[in-house]
Amino acid sequence: MGQIKQKTTIVARQSGVGQTHSRSHVRIRDVYAIIDEPLERGGSNLGPTPTETMMSSLIGCTNVISKKIAKRMGLGFGQMRIEMSYSFNRLGTLLQEEVHVPFDNIVLDIDVETDATPDQMAALKAELEKFCPVAKVFRAAGMTITENWSTRPLPDAPH
Repeated sequence: MGQIKQKTTIVARQSGVGQTHSRSHVRIRDVYAIIDEPLERGGSNLGPTPTETMMSSLIGCTNVISKKIAKRMGLGFGQMRIEMSYSFNRLGTLLQEEVHVPFDNIVLDIDVETDATPDQMAALKAELEKFCPVAKVFRAAGMTITENWSTRPLPDAPH
């Protein structure tokens, strides 16, 4: 049987309804999500803020693309833990002044279960930089992303 060829460019659609001054309900495919502000900013705290939603996409993309690369390389890649921190200049969201790059110094501490050698991990990291679309957009916008990787053996791998 032949393999199904995926389209290389698609038109993606999402929709949303702003229900209150702070809460939006969004639809992506057949999945629904709430984007909201915390109580202290007048929201109902039912979901992440718009900026938290954007930044969390980097965690998800790092996980998905890393695991695709590992699979292509024939590497075992188990659970991945990603901790993120970043600087957020909020002057723009406070309507005080325009900020051209509101996010900077993004640090990802990535811990993964793998059987990859240090050389294989270096190759995987280089591929991740080339192929993670969220990181590419963030870097093109002037954001700095630092990835600190640590590895540990897969649970069933010999030590």
